[in-house]
Amino acid sequence: MAKPRNSGERLEEAVATLINTQASFQANFLALQASMDARFAHIEAELAELPKIRAILMRHEAILQALPETIRQKIGFELPR
Repeated sequence: MAKPRNSGERLEEAVATLINTQASFQANFLALQASMDARFAHIEAELAELPKIRAILMRHEAILQALPETIRQKIGFELPR
């Protein structure tokens, strides 16, 4: 039959469990933080591209707005007055 443990052994076991749990928590936290840092860096890189994309879209919008008139001029069609 197993010998009952004294309070000193239980305390040492509890402290060891606490230390292992804390180490595991810290490792998980650091991994999560690294993952979040990578995700934020990716998001910030994409946000930095937005002004360039906006400029391209504005240029395309101007081209598309001028397209009907450009086509009329190319084919020699004039609107009735």
